[in-house]
Amino acid sequence: MDTLALLGGGFAVALQPHNLALALVGCVIGTAIGVLPGIGPLNAIALLLPFCLALKLPPESALILLTAVYYGSGYGGRITAILLNMPGEPSAVLTTLDGHPLAKQGRGGAALAISGIGSFVGATISVVLMTFLSVPLAKVAVAFSPADYVALIAFALSLLGAVGGGSAPKAWAAGCLGVLLALVGVDSGTGVERFTGGTLELLGGLEFTVLAIGLFAIGEILLLVESRLRAEAARISGGQRLTAGEVIRCIPTMFRSTAIGFVIGVLPGAGASVASALSYTAEKRLNEANGTFGQGDMRGVAAPETADNAAQIGNLVPMLSLGIPGSGTTAVLLGALLMYSITPGPLLFEQRPDVAWGLIASMYIGNCILLLLNLPLVGVFARLLTVPAWVLYPGVLALSFAGVYAVSNSAFDLLLAIGFGVMGWLFRKLDVPLVPIVLGFVLGRMLEDNLRRAMALSDGNVAELVASPVSVALWAMTGLALLWPSLRLRRR
Repeated sequence: MDTLALLGGGFAVALQPHNLALALVGCVIGTAIGVLPGIGPLNAIALLLPFCLALKLPPESALILLTAVYYGSGYGGRITAILLNMPGEPSAVLTTLDGHPLAKQGRGGAALAISGIGSFVGATISVVLMTFLSVPLAKVAVAFSPADYVALIAFALSLLGAVGGGSAPKAWAAGCLGVLLALVGVDSGTGVERFTGGTLELLGGLEFTVLAIGLFAIGEILLLVESRLRAEAARISGGQRLTAGEVIRCIPTMFRSTAIGFVIGVLPGAGASVASALSYTAEKRLNEANGTFGQGDMRGVAAPETADNAAQIGNLVPMLSLGIPGSGTTAVLLGALLMYSITPGPLLFEQRPDVAWGLIASMYIGNCILLLLNLPLVGVFARLLTVPAWVLYPGVLALSFAGVYAVSNSAFDLLLAIGFGVMGWLFRKLDVPLVPIVLGFVLGRMLEDNLRRAMALSDGNVAELVASPVSVALWAMTGLALLWPSLRLRRR
């Protein structure tokens, strides 16, 4: 009852007219940022911080604006992933597996609608869990050691065989290629150059935006141009609306994905990409008898989108409760708190309840705003696919190159993206899945960082990787995931 009373005070703050207006502005900016590849919520929030100071916004109002941009970007990222097969963030990669096939089947609008509903469900339930369980969950998350994170990421990598949608060996090979690409650049621990070929531009490593836009956006355009030259163009349109039966069918998926996304999001450093991968593969395992995942299954869109937004809210839990950022974006939000001389942690809820509870209450309101903004605009977004090919393809290429150039201001990265585009086109011809490459790239960096920390803390003792019950359980699940294809074949 005390929590409900404090939440009521938070709503009194969040429902003030200027805070409502800031939440609306933040949701609109976040959605736009999610659509544009290469910018991301981290850069947008960093750019908005000086404006908050210049406008002399109080701390609770500034946080409401910045946080709305943060979780609003989760809604916007699905638009290009579904319609154009162009994920702008790592967490949107899994959405392309079933979202883009649905667009090709003329159901782009329905896919956008289910992703919006899933995002709303995941974010809203996660805010409820955050309201009542923030401090105890954050303390459990901090107990995770680097060795436990190594086991968790290894488990996520072992699931890449299920993500590929075809041959498990090809998917694992593609995932290994992604891990190798993550090693390009200077080793942060030793300063040794790795796989750079003496090229100065590669010393800093590869950017996710360059890899993803090259493999997906440019590769997809090359494939579409080839098909049009052969007069085999696929019909892509907004098409049929989402039915009530499809929504009901996705409800269990949304609840399961919310649980996975929120728990993974609470773990500092795990990220929404891990949550999306785990939720998608879990749903595919549960529904593998249907065999429709990867071909345009609504549950394949609902699972990663729900988990993505649940993880984004989960990332805020350790930041607010313990002052430990769960991701790069929450680290910038933590900087915003410190900029206003507010120390996050357990005392934040006692010393500044207007800030803590006002922010939590604004999330309830912000998610409703995002749902009301996005569902009516589904038809508008879907009409993007009715643009003539001679306008759409150059436009997508221009957007892709702008996103790549915005990351590093490097012409070399533009050439690199084109090279990855050709590679993506060839891999599609060879039926090699692309999603495991990108996931391996994202997870590979996380695996290396946590492995280095675990070895440093244990003075190089490898036994530390299996020293806790959590890591043992995760390693056992990893082994089971690797053996699952052969076990399933033997069972058949």
